[in-house]
Amino acid sequence: MDNTYKFDRVLLKISGEALMGDKPYGIDTKMTARIAGEVKDAHDKGLQVALVIGAGNIFRGLSAAAGGIERSTADYMGMLATVMNALAMQSALEQIGVDTRVQSAIPMQTVCEPYIRRRAVRHMEKGRVVIFAGGTGNPYFTTDTAAALRAAEMNCSALLKGTQVDGVYDSDPKKNPDAKRFESLTYHKVLSDDLKVMDAAAITLMRENEIPIIVFSLHEKGGFDLVMSGKGTCTTIES
Repeated sequence: MDNTYKFDRVLLKISGEALMGDKPYGIDTKMTARIAGEVKDAHDKGLQVALVIGAGNIFRGLSAAAGGIERSTADYMGMLATVMNALAMQSALEQIGVDTRVQSAIPMQTVCEPYIRRRAVRHMEKGRVVIFAGGTGNPYFTTDTAAALRAAEMNCSALLKGTQVDGVYDSDPKKNPDAKRFESLTYHKVLSDDLKVMDAAAITLMRENEIPIIVFSLHEKGGFDLVMSGKGTCTTIES
């Protein structure tokens, strides 16, 4: 284990939008390859890494429900989209020599393993990157909640959320040039001020298990390594 890293096992939550790159939708293979390369760099230094990827680049359950699709059905469609993203990331990682396993909360043995906690832990102990797909397997829960749940189950040291911006702001930095970035926050502050970091269920789960959340930008090249080394620009959420 590289002693420059603050943690030994982490879960990296990647938004589906991050995989779009500059495209309006879908999967940008160049962006996927770059993220895979950053995961490999950390993995090669001995970090145990698990991934959860959203589905916003392909399908948004909540938006579809608002458009007329029954909510549970829309959420299941979103979960299936996360499997597509997970397989794309698995391909990108294995092309650069990283042994990877995809586990889905919705069983589909033809393309990936079913989610089994003990097997996932064993994969990580053997140095494999595990990608968790299918959300929690239940409608009405976001992939943020799925990431928090898997981070707790894997006994991760931290949950890293890779987003479009370099931390948590008091307003949308894309709309307000004077928006202030927080260096650190408490779980209570995030919940009480309704800061749109992750949904309340995910924040509460991390608070109960005392797992810090680190929000950083996936668009900064080398950002994952810098944040893991305690040098990058980010917002840390803890007690």
